[in-house]
Amino acid sequence: MPFELYTKHVMTDLFQPEVPALDLAHVMAALSDPIRLAIVAELHELGEVPCGTLHLDVVKSTRSHHLKVLREAGVTWTRIDGVERFVKLRYACLEERFPGLLASVLSAQATAR
Repeated sequence: MPFELYTKHVMTDLFQPEVPALDLAHVMAALSDPIRLAIVAELHELGEVPCGTLHLDVVKSTRSHHLKVLREAGVTWTRIDGVERFVKLRYACLEERFPGLLASVLSAQATAR
C-alpha cells in the first residue's frame, strides 16, 4: 500500500473571520458559556498558549468544540505550527469592531470569580 494511505491528513485551513465580518450576536453567543468565559479569562492572563494546555475540566472533544466556537465567532485566533495549535485572544480585532467589549467581559468575569 502507498505511504499516503497511512498518513494522517492535518487540516490547516481554519475559518477565522476578518474584522469587518465580526458579528456582535455571534461574539456574545460565544461568550455566553461559562467554559468559554474561563478560556477567555485564561488566555487574557497567559497570552498565546498551546490549545492542549488550557486548564479546563472537560474532555478533549469538548475543549475543541469550545475553542472552535470562540475562533469562528472571532474572539480567538488559532495558529498552527506543525502538529501543535496555539490560541490567543483577538484583542485588537475586537477592540476595533466593538470598542470596550472584551475589557467589559473580562472585568465582569474577574468580578464574578
